[in-house]
Amino acid sequence: MRQPLVLLPGLLCDSALWRPVTDALAVEAAAVVADLTLDDSVADMAARVLEWAPPRFALAGLSMGGYVAQEIMRQAPERVTRLALLDTSAREDSDEQRRRRGGLIALARQGRFKGVTPRLLPLLVHPDRLEDAELVGLVMGMAERVGRDAFLRQQTAILGRPDGIADLSRIDCPALILCGRQDALTAPALHEEMAFHMRGATLVQIDDCGHLSSLERPEAVVAAMRAWLAA
Repeated sequence: MRQPLVLLPGLLCDSALWRPVTDALAVEAAAVVADLTLDDSVADMAARVLEWAPPRFALAGLSMGGYVAQEIMRQAPERVTRLALLDTSAREDSDEQRRRRGGLIALARQGRFKGVTPRLLPLLVHPDRLEDAELVGLVMGMAERVGRDAFLRQQTAILGRPDGIADLSRIDCPALILCGRQDALTAPALHEEMAFHMRGATLVQIDDCGHLSSLERPEAVVAAMRAWLAA
């Protein structure tokens, strides 16, 4: 029987972020991708997911989706059979990150929302993929579909999220922590820290990969998630 699997996308991302995973794991998992565009707090995002999710499910979140996944573990850990956190962090924003988000929010409110621009791409993908037209088109297309209003809600939610390091030690289901080794937004050290605090978590770092690992190195991500689903 296929396992129920709930997938949570990142900021300015939609179901396309997870399509390589859902396609490859169709035999093992009955996967659904949550819509995280409707709420302006991580707590409300998590509550909305829990309203429609199956009674028990495996859970994976990338970037902002990882923040929401951690909140789901705070709200209803008994419903999650296993947890995967990809290219994310349990820490709240640094002062520099808060300033950067605040600046982007201000620009968007002034009507200057441009989605994912060429200037932002180096933060999201490995330098070797910046000329990959198909990948770049996927990333920019997701941002256009999510749009300005949802971007404002998502950034507000991210700014208001709690520091979750102390909560990680209470997670006792099979756990996978995965990141690109060249992730410029959530560095490998943040994932090593999470793995240290989560009992028995498996840590996977993917070479030649930036922040959007499920799109950049889908084969490696699928292999890690397949082993996680079988654990």
